[in-house]
Amino acid sequence: MDELKFRRQAYGDPNNQDPEFLEALSQSEDNQAFIAELKALDGKISQALRIPVAEELSEKLLLKQQLAVHHAQRKRTGWMLAMAASVAFVAGVSFSLWRQGPVDLGQHALAHVRHETIAMTSDADISYQAVNAKLASLKGLGSARFNSQPGRVFYSTFCDFQGIESIHLVLAGEQGKVTVFIVPPEHRVMLAEAFADSEYRGEAIKTDSAYLVLVAEYPQDLDAVKEEIKQSFI
Repeated sequence: MDELKFRRQAYGDPNNQDPEFLEALSQSEDNQAFIAELKALDGKISQALRIPVAEELSEKLLLKQQLAVHHAQRKRTGWMLAMAASVAFVAGVSFSLWRQGPVDLGQHALAHVRHETIAMTSDADISYQAVNAKLASLKGLGSARFNSQPGRVFYSTFCDFQGIESIHLVLAGEQGKVTVFIVPPEHRVMLAEAFADSEYRGEAIKTDSAYLVLVAEYPQDLDAVKEEIKQSFI
């Protein structure tokens, strides 16, 4: 083995046990001295790298990492809570403003009829006295009530007209059913005498004590129930 190859292998591993390497080492004092220098250098490097690890260093490093993660999570959670609070505040303000805004009785009545489908399928037979009991609990109606049965009443319940508690009735018309909403007077109310959409039409009656909003599919049903109410509601 020539000297260049020997030194190259010696730099790579001074403890090389290759037979050819060992033979070259045994035949040259220079090679032996060179290997001794390399091993001494390796020893110094190893000694320098043997730095004692401080007690509990690993635990401290782990704790530091955990604290950093915890801080990041708290920061993120705080941001999310702040965002949620802001959204809730805006939603609350928007809802409050919406409930305090103008109330279009016609459009609300149409929306109630379209979405509260259970009312139109009810087949009850409710007395006007039972309806009067509900009317008596509404604020702002005073003594408004029915003094006689306004035809058959299939359905009677409370409903909310954008913050105005009202009564929702379903009465019998000549051909079909008629929805009647009895709404206490309110300064926010917007009331058109007639209104309609693609399926229903409606009319409104204003008395001294209430707004009565009627919705039906057929005009003749509206006319019939309107006459019944004019005679029985005081």
